[in-house]
Amino acid sequence: MIRKFLNDRSGNYALMTVITMVPLMGALALGIDYTDLTRQRQDTINALDAAGLATARRLTEGATDQQAIDYANQFFRANLKIADADDATLAVLLPSANTGGGTLKLTAQMTFQPYFLPVASWLIGKSSGSTNINFNAVSEVRLKNTLEVALVLDNSGSMLDPGKDSSKVRFDLLKDAATQLVDQLAGQAKQMKQIQKPVQFSLVPFAASVNVGPDNATESWMDTTGVSPIHHENLDWSTLSKTLNAQKYAEKDKSTGIWYARGTSWDATQKDKPLTRFSLYNLMQRVSKISNKGVYTYDTVASWGGCVEARPSPYDVDDTPASTGTPATMFVPMFAPDETDSSSGGRPANNNWHLDANPKSNQSDLVLQKYVPKYFNSGTSVTRAYGMDEGPNMSCSTTAITPLTDVSTPDGLTVITKAIDNMVADGATNVPEGMAWGWRTLSSAAPFTGGRSEVGKGNDKVLIVLTDGANTYYTPDSVQGQSYSGSGYTSGANDLAGNKSIYSALGYAAKAADSIYSYGRIFLGTSSSVSKTTYTNANYTKAMNEHFTTLCNNAKANNLIVMTIALDLDKTKSADLTQMNALKACASDSRVRRDETDPTKPAKLFWNSTGKTLSDDFKQIGNELSNLRIVS
Repeated sequence: MIRKFLNDRSGNYALMTVITMVPLMGALALGIDYTDLTRQRQDTINALDAAGLATARRLTEGATDQQAIDYANQFFRANLKIADADDATLAVLLPSANTGGGTLKLTAQMTFQPYFLPVASWLIGKSSGSTNINFNAVSEVRLKNTLEVALVLDNSGSMLDPGKDSSKVRFDLLKDAATQLVDQLAGQAKQMKQIQKPVQFSLVPFAASVNVGPDNATESWMDTTGVSPIHHENLDWSTLSKTLNAQKYAEKDKSTGIWYARGTSWDATQKDKPLTRFSLYNLMQRVSKISNKGVYTYDTVASWGGCVEARPSPYDVDDTPASTGTPATMFVPMFAPDETDSSSGGRPANNNWHLDANPKSNQSDLVLQKYVPKYFNSGTSVTRAYGMDEGPNMSCSTTAITPLTDVSTPDGLTVITKAIDNMVADGATNVPEGMAWGWRTLSSAAPFTGGRSEVGKGNDKVLIVLTDGANTYYTPDSVQGQSYSGSGYTSGANDLAGNKSIYSALGYAAKAADSIYSYGRIFLGTSSSVSKTTYTNANYTKAMNEHFTTLCNNAKANNLIVMTIALDLDKTKSADLTQMNALKACASDSRVRRDETDPTKPAKLFWNSTGKTLSDDFKQIGNELSNLRIVS
């Protein structure tokens, strides 16, 4: 046939062939262009997917929006192997918020310039207009949301009361419910094998104070040199004078305000070093044994239990990093001063744990309370040691904070569940101090640095705050004085030193004589509606409630999700109702549920629980947290 075709002179075959070749060649050209178009499109999709995953990783690491957009463009263009980067434009749609998972959407528009389509167009008589082909490719990445949850749980003495409509006490109900929540989220976390530490929990037990752990005594955020303006409240180091003992005295550096140990009789670990509350814990001695030959054996009076005082306003209600450049931000160890030996009307002081050393006759009880030399007098009789919530550790009753721990691992899960089980209930209620430390455990900065970056995306920081009562701070005469020789007093303790309250995380309610502040710390940062000179339990509660409200607003302004639980609070009682309303106002809005009474509004993350409903309410909290996690 080919030979016939070549020898034919009639032109019929040539004409037919030419006519036939036009569509054949056009189809071939289009086929080649289509194949190339398909290859370039797939190359674009591959580069787009790779850029999406890489950019998502940068976002979770804390990249800014502009950094993420620039990185996405660079990564996308660098990974195009077939398509020409000059023919591409990339649009990047970032997640809408720093918190939550969210979707990262990358859209590439490509212009394909075919090789043969222009010729094919000419052959069929379509020579005008562009023959370039535009196409879009889209890649969406759902950021894998991680969770950091602080359990801020009331460990006050009232938690030992029976739960409403339950056969168990509140504390046991709480331990069961909290463990159930951790187990629920831990089970889900185990499925997220492609991401590190998908769900972390911290535990902050609180009562009258918060225990940061005695192992942290030497950390940089602790006030180890006595620079904080509250460090030396109720300690008059000038009484440890050179006149009293030239070989062992205190000297103040006028430029820094730091007190130093001077003289040859100081312990080698203390000599010429700053004198602080830690110095007292380390150097106080007691006679623990007297032999038949009159030889004394000495031991420590008490070790620091790990509790810290609330920082002065405004640092008590925020996460400002501790810095010696701003002394008020440093954390000060609690040290309950020894109160007067005197009694009044048969009532002892609330916390008289050491013999007064009277420098002169007829000194006031406040002078005796602040007199430092007494702490270095071990006496001549066998004396007892002091533990938690007594002696210098009075009002320090809780177990220590458990920092953020990855519960997707068996060991991490065990750490948290054991910490929950080991909690003990005793003392008053200071919700704002507990919540402040819950926030600090979620932080990426010291004191606890386990939290992810605050500016990273794809991570939620959640505060779960539970309490069974109003905030409480007590006047000395409203609580039972300590017992002497087995004799109890039920009419309250005396206040001969004028402290106006028992000692706790906010110190004494009365203004310290040498304080730089205008009034006691419990009143700092409060509005004019709180009297600064009314020393009653009700006014103390009012002041603490204002601290709590300010703290809630600060936490939510910093993108923390706040969940609150009122346990067995009675709305017919004024103080309980006030606390319930404060807890509800503090709670964040749900992202996934609507208000049952008004579907146009999101539900509040607040639960008014009873002993009977607590377990079910914690299941709902677990479901809420599960819905926050977006997993692709």
